[in-house]
Amino acid sequence: MKKLLISTGGGDCPGLNAVIRGVVKAAKKSKQWEVWGSKEALNGIMSDPPELIKLTPKKTAGIHVKGGTILKTTNRGNPLEYPVLQDDGTWKYVNICGDVVKKIKDLGFDALVNIGGDGSQKISMALNKLGLPVVGVPKTIDNDLLGTDLTFGFSTAVQIATDSFDKLVTTAESHHRVMIMEVMGRDAGWIALHTAVAGGAEICLLPEIPFDLKKIRKRIQKRYTKGRGFVNIVVAEGAKPVGGEAIGQTSGDVGDRHFKLGGVANYLKFKLEEAGCKQQIRTTVLGHVQRGGTPVAFDRILATAMGVKAFELIDQGGHGRMVSLRNNEIDSVPLEEAVGGNKFVGKDHYLVHVARSLGISFGD
Repeated sequence: MKKLLISTGGGDCPGLNAVIRGVVKAAKKSKQWEVWGSKEALNGIMSDPPELIKLTPKKTAGIHVKGGTILKTTNRGNPLEYPVLQDDGTWKYVNICGDVVKKIKDLGFDALVNIGGDGSQKISMALNKLGLPVVGVPKTIDNDLLGTDLTFGFSTAVQIATDSFDKLVTTAESHHRVMIMEVMGRDAGWIALHTAVAGGAEICLLPEIPFDLKKIRKRIQKRYTKGRGFVNIVVAEGAKPVGGEAIGQTSGDVGDRHFKLGGVANYLKFKLEEAGCKQQIRTTVLGHVQRGGTPVAFDRILATAMGVKAFELIDQGGHGRMVSLRNNEIDSVPLEEAVGGNKFVGKDHYLVHVARSLGISFGD
């Protein structure tokens, strides 16, 4: 009996459990593999003793409807930059991928399914190059991974953001206010763009299209007559003014040195008020609400199909690849292609054209 390991790394995301269940059910049908999970990404492998869970059909029954991941996850412990405490109290970041591969093989595992975003898939590629058969499954609510038309979790995040936006529209109209809603997405504005079109925003600010404050204020003024009117704005966390930088700060967390975006909604509010905007302005930051809860039906289906495909690739020796959705078909691409950059919103994207035709301003 062969042994397959599953890891879920990076931020949590609706649909993770559906992928796990898909892999386990497909493996069970093959009758040639048993499946295990590593707790908190690959930290479970490196723990002493290892923290592993045997994943049986009984253990994974019904989990496809639940948010989060039964394996838990973490942004810390990247084996490409693993934090090691030095004698002087400082931290040094070292590459321990060779140790991870050795430990996985020593524990009797034949292959790994690594579920995660661009950072996780860079890890997948590194481990695969060191001789461990790895298949990646793309996970991110940001939808910014190359090689796949969509990532599971994105549709759920958009639905959550749209539901929240709909509620803000009614209070904006009732109070004649400007409501600014900040959504996730890092450097890609897919969530903001889809939410703006679905929710009927007046203004949508994306990382890919730097905004001009004067043009935003002018657009706001057009919505008011004798002090009455309202405006709803969707802003991606990575949006920035022309010539400016994204708002955020570098994390001080050991093992997670990412630049943490956030605060652009309040920045925009302050700048509009400073520029003389007389309307009442309120901000809402959705934050991790977008990552939680039950995945929508589409994400359950996509995640399940990707889990099944991941196992089939492992079973057929198709490692070194990432599962993808292309032209409504479940396919796969080389890991090198998947991590070769990020998928950003292009100014010529059809949905940008649709938004402009609806009168939505991008602040440019």
